[in-house]
Amino acid sequence: MKVYFVGAGPGAADLITLRGARLLGSVDMVLYAGSLVPTEMLTHCRVGAEIIDTAKLDLEQQQACYVRAQEMDIDVVRLHSGDPAIYGATAEQMRRLDALGIAYEVVPGVSSFTAAAAAISAELTKPEVSQSVILTRVSGRASAVPELESIARLAEHRATMCIFLSGPHLKKIVGDLSLHYPQDTPVRLVYRATWPEQKIYQGTLGTVLEDTKRGEWNLTTMMLVGAALDKDVAVESSLYSKDFTHLFRVVKKNKAEAAS
Repeated sequence: MKVYFVGAGPGAADLITLRGARLLGSVDMVLYAGSLVPTEMLTHCRVGAEIIDTAKLDLEQQQACYVRAQEMDIDVVRLHSGDPAIYGATAEQMRRLDALGIAYEVVPGVSSFTAAAAAISAELTKPEVSQSVILTRVSGRASAVPELESIARLAEHRATMCIFLSGPHLKKIVGDLSLHYPQDTPVRLVYRATWPEQKIYQGTLGTVLEDTKRGEWNLTTMMLVGAALDKDVAVESSLYSKDFTHLFRVVKKNKAEAAS
């Protein structure tokens, strides 16, 4: 018996990995977060599989499902939104599985931050502009963010920042970002990336509060911010330059160039 923690991806049913879809079609029990994973994802499940929505279950009730599967000697897929490594509450489940002697495996998925970047056709890193991406969120009732990782402190780096669950906290987030980012810094909001109800806002740190209404952007909104989002910033990497030599492509220089 084995539990597979599978990343469902950001929402669209065809953005799950081939491995994840194959596992969904092979196991007898599937636990999924119904508040975050669309039911269309369950079309990958095997006919006759027991499908359990964990949205109303606490951790002990979920553990009971694993114990029952262990007694029945059947495999389980625990389907998480996005990628299980980010805000997935998987570590606490794994600790309990370790105590129960139940084997498990993690199958990665497409994260909502990369889906949001794809939705706005953006590269999050650009040479000489930003080579770092910060993934963060604001404190919530379920889990607090350490003070050293507050948005105000992280903003000092002025790297590309992806802020999960940002919708209800836009005023506070913008205030913290404004301590370090210029007001003309590009800001993008992506609500439910890849879902049918996906919506996008494109503006700047200085315009986002004026352009959006209070309560208009719900919890499942990703905020992307940083100079790298500016399409007019055209700094290019040397990787594909015709004059750049690397391990897989050697540029032959003429004698004059070699001498210089």
